[in-house]
Amino acid sequence: MTQPIKLTKLAECAGCGAKVGAGELARLLEGLDVRRDPNLLVGFDKSDDAAVYRVSEDLAIVETLDFFPPIADDPYTYGAIAAANALSDVWAMGGEPKVALNIMAVPEDMPKDVVHQILRGGYEKVYEAGASIVGGHSIYDEEPKYGLSVTGFVEPGSMWTNAGAREGDVLVYTKPLGIGIVVTAAKGGLATPEQLSLAEEAMMRLNRWPHDVALEGGFTVDAATDVTGFGVMGHLLEMAQGAGLACEVDAGAFDVLPGALEAARLGLLPAGTYRNRHFAADYVDGGDTELALLDLLFTPETSGGLLFAVPAEEADAFVATLTADGRVLAACAVGRMVAAREGAPRIRVR
Repeated sequence: MTQPIKLTKLAECAGCGAKVGAGELARLLEGLDVRRDPNLLVGFDKSDDAAVYRVSEDLAIVETLDFFPPIADDPYTYGAIAAANALSDVWAMGGEPKVALNIMAVPEDMPKDVVHQILRGGYEKVYEAGASIVGGHSIYDEEPKYGLSVTGFVEPGSMWTNAGAREGDVLVYTKPLGIGIVVTAAKGGLATPEQLSLAEEAMMRLNRWPHDVALEGGFTVDAATDVTGFGVMGHLLEMAQGAGLACEVDAGAFDVLPGALEAARLGLLPAGTYRNRHFAADYVDGGDTELALLDLLFTPETSGGLLFAVPAEEADAFVATLTADGRVLAACAVGRMVAAREGAPRIRVR
């Protein structure tokens, strides 16, 4: 019998851990001429999750693209995770995904059934999101890659950005932390099947659900982002810099996947952890926080949760409503936005 393909063995990096580091990305984009258009509400110069283009007073298009090498050995699971991750950027802007295009690279000798299962995972996750896959593009490549280009809609006056946080806002995170570390441990045979299953379940869970809770509950969202390749610290730094604020983070307040902290203590960290630390460490005061816990905050999170900044007076009700919704995996108040002080770090961890 033919041995099943272990997709993660075909990739040098897994999932969002393959993402170009934030510091390197800024250098690559430096000096590029950006066309000015008054209807381009959010472009790549904003360090936000997706672009937003206004087409009328009541309608704007949200546009994003995301793909990566295998993060799971099972092809269906890989396809579903890649799709959930790509869709997430639209929800992070307060929008609704509508149509998507497949982006795929596969080895020429990859069995057709494996390719079919990757695509099926993507199609079914997009369907769960209430959107449609309408085509795509594929090429041959020695290393498999899959993802989506996604188009969504949002009302211009109701969109969220990662730069709108206000002083005093509470930070709320909606998935357990440690995805990147559990996956790294599993690649080395040092995570249990149960631990890996929980990490994969977290990655496949749509960020549609916390997005919907926020909108349907009428909660005020001053800023939002999804936590992916830059880790909590990288994405939080972008939020703080965009708002001209600083933030205090309670590292112990995060829900953490079983086995993640233990693996971090053993040094089972993806390369992206070190890239993120190199980029953000100068802006972070870790205090006396355990190194392994800090590593969790710097590690890439493939298809991580939404990170909200909400007014303090709404925070308890928001967390309670998220917690009561069984489709949301976690609802943790993990910090708050504070005034920035000259010469002080943007992020203080306690």
